Amino acid sequence: MTTHPFRFGAVAGHDLPPDGWGELGRRAEGRGFTTLLVPDHVSGVQSPFAAAVVVVAATTTLRVGTYVVDVPSWTPESVAREVAGLRAFSGGRFELGLGAAPPVTGDTPAEQVRRLARTADAVRDVPILIAASCSGVLRVAAEKADTVDLRLPPWCAEAQVAAMLDELYELAGDRYDHLELSMRVAAVGESPYTGAGVLMGTPDQMAATLRERRDKLGISYVTVDARSMDDFAPVVARLSGT
Repeated sequence: MTTHPFRFGAVAGHDLPPDGWGELGRRAEGRGFTTLLVPDHVSGVQSPFAAAVVVVAATTTLRVGTYVVDVPSWTPESVAREVAGLRAFSGGRFELGLGAAPPVTGDTPAEQVRRLARTADAVRDVPILIAASCSGVLRVAAEKADTVDLRLPPWCAEAQVAAMLDELYELAGDRYDHLELSMRVAAVGESPYTGAGVLMGTPDQMAATLRERRDKLGISYVTVDARSMDDFAPVVARLSGT
């Protein structure tokens, strides 16, 4: 298994005011995060791509991504147009995250998976993250993603993460070692819950947990809620790029 260097993303909230995107991007950049990730259906803007443009304009090194574009709400062609513009405008700092939330188009799950595959095929020359929570989406991610985000409940046991990765390994074959594996941390520091999506303890203890998880499972791209950036920044400083 190839060891990928750590990198860290901050996931913005859905309710951020339109004039807050630039400041949030500067905060993420100043705290050492690799990416700021914009959800779909954000308030106050027409699309996550519009918010991403604002973040790119306000920062210099921060990468900006979507987390994630809900493909049932878009056509592959419209996503490709947005991505082409952002790729040029950002100087290569844009990453596309794709997923399939409950459909608003009446698509069946199988149709959603096919739409996801078509959208990934329509996009060129940007890194693609696919958020996977079921076998159909995992198959598309194994074939087409650069980064596979494991969409599991934060309270899930590590054994569930390992089982999902075993399935991904079978699906990806020779591509597996080239895939960057990602997982979101839902709570940092203190939480009433325990599970693979919860990080507890001091910055040194949290960093040790993430190192152990990478050694065991290969997960190297860790994302947190943007509200946790300050609490998580000491972990980022210890691990980023290592």
